[in-house]
Parts: sequence; structure tokens; C-alpha cells
Amino acid sequence: MNLIANKNYFLGFSGLMVVAAWALIIIFGLRPGIDLKGGTEWQMSFGKSDVTETAIKEALQKTAGEGSTVSVKSSDDGTFLVRLPSLSEEQRRNYKEELAKEFGEVSEKSYSSIGPAIGSELKNKSIWAVALVMFGISLFIAWAFRKVSEPVKSWKYGIVTLLTLLHDVSIPAGLLAILGHWKGIEIDTNFIVALLVVMGFSVHDTIVVFDRIRENLTLNRGKRFDLGEIINFSVNETMARSINTTLTLVIVLVALLIFGPASIFFFILTILVGTVFGTYSSIFVASPLLYLWQKK
Repeated sequence: MNLIANKNYFLGFSGLMVVAAWALIIIFGLRPGIDLKGGTEWQMSFGKSDVTETAIKEALQKTAGEGSTVSVKSSDDGTFLVRLPSLSEEQRRNYKEELAKEFGEVSEKSYSSIGPAIGSELKNKSIWAVALVMFGISLFIAWAFRKVSEPVKSWKYGIVTLLTLLHDVSIPAGLLAILGHWKGIEIDTNFIVALLVVMGFSVHDTIVVFDRIRENLTLNRGKRFDLGEIINFSVNETMARSINTTLTLVIVLVALLIFGPASIFFFILTILVGTVFGTYSSIFVASPLLYLWQKK
């Protein structure tokens, strides 16, 4: 496959996807979960069988008062997941008593509460974690490729890697922005973990491609050669390996999406989308960007 000859198509597609993802993030925003903004998550079941989400929400709203944010979602196992602002122990007892009056015995499956200050701290640390990982990976690659400075400087390998990682995390984030707007999906620390997993897998694939380019550049040192031909040859050598490695992971992720628990569905979906586009960027984005910086 002549990758370099069709580079404008590949880069154009990636550019459109990234612009669309950031447009969705700016327009709809990302809905922070309790981990990142503070609040209470309460999973429970009731003695009565005819309980509905609307009825629970109305009962909680009476106790909470006007203006309080209450979210109720039902699960396939008959439990309800309730999200509320941060509660004191006394408020928790009051809510439980009110629900017991309306719907019979209340069985708590799980309960967690995070204060606004801790949520804000987690959000800031999550942003710093993603940014520092991307920056650290770029510095490492620039250092690792320091012995291959012709015809592309080693620091440019690092910059290209940084751009591909930005591409890989933007698209899953855009997907969750639109899911948050339509389905009310919230992001939490699991989403940050998923992005870090995507970056780790993507950069591993990118390094394999770059390392083959470096090897072929070293073999042709001192000779006249065309960088585009070297990149095409190197990518074609590694493409089967990249696709096969990705497929093994994709099969596992799809199986988890279908048969796994609902609680990790969007965590797995984020990794799946990031993995697919991360493999795409390693082959069809990183190498063409490297070619555009060639020194004649």
C-alpha cells in the first residue's frame, strides 16, 4: 500500500474526526460523575415490586426540597441507582425512612459519598495525569530516537507521537460528550483510566512503526534514498503485526461489551473506540506526519 501517496486522505479524515470530537466537547461538554464533582451514589432495592424511577425521584425530591439535583436509574437486576448531592449521615437516615414509608423495606446494595473538595482535587489530578503522561511519552521517544537525526530530527518523532496521542484521546472524549448529552452518561475516574490504557496501547504500536523506520534509515545511511519509500516499506512490514495485535484486543473487548456487566459497559466502550483509532493513527497518521517533516 502506498501510504505516502494517499496521506492527504488519511490525515484529512483524522483531522475531521478530531475537529468533530472537540466541537461536541465544546457544545455539549463532559458530564462529570460523582468522582470528579462530589456527591452521593446510592444503590438500593425495595420490598415492593411496582416501584418506578419517577416515583422514587418524586419521593426523594420531597425530602430534598426544590432545586436539589436527584437522578434515578433502574438496573436489569431490579435495583435502582440514585445520585444525590453530598449527604450527611442524618440526611441519609431521613431519605431512607421516607423511602421505606413509600416503598416498603429498603435494602442498600452500595453507598458512596464524596465531598466537593475531594471531587475537585480528583478532577485536577486526572487532568494533570493525562497531560504529564502524554508529555513524558513524547520526551522519551525524542530521547530514544536521538541517534537517527537524518532526515528527520529526533525531537520531531516526539512531537508526532504527542499529536497522535491527542488524536487518540480526543475521539473517545467526543463520543462520551454526545452520549452524555443524549443518554446522561457521566465520566469518572474510570474514564481517565481508560484514556491512559488507550495511550499506552497506541504509543506501543507507534513505537513499533517508528522503530522499523529507524532501522531502515540506519541500513540506508550514507546512500541516496527517498524517505517516502522508506516509510511505505516500513509501514507495510509492520501493518500485519499491528492489525493482528489490535484484533486480539478488539475481540476481547467486544466480548466484554456483550457479556460483561453493565457497570463497565462505557469503560470498555471507551477503550474499544480508543484502541481502534489508536491503531489507525499509528499507521495512517504518525508516519505521514513524519514524512511531512522530511529534510531534502
